[in-house]
Amino acid sequence: MAVRKKKTAKKPAKKKSSGKKRGGGLTQMSYSVSEELEAIIGKGKTTRPQIVKKIWAYIKAHKLQDSKNRRMICPDKKLSEVLGSRPIDMLKMAGALNKHIKK
Repeated sequence: MAVRKKKTAKKPAKKKSSGKKRGGGLTQMSYSVSEELEAIIGKGKTTRPQIVKKIWAYIKAHKLQDSKNRRMICPDKKLSEVLGSRPIDMLKMAGALNKHIKK
């Protein structure tokens, strides 16, 4: 008996990138923010990823993460106007920010 070789499919050639990053929809859309959020991140329209980045910079600068459970954010007086006064999970922070972001 003859042993048959399995045929392997050729992989299509990869497209070369032009070197530029293509931004998605969220990275291109600018939003205006509420007065409470503006007090934390600064004035002007900005993209959603930049808003979250500035919020995290504020949280880390003021050491607002719980020392035992780093996923929990314990807001100070300024941040409590945006996220609420109770500690909030970091994954639920984006939902709380929706109320303060407008198109």
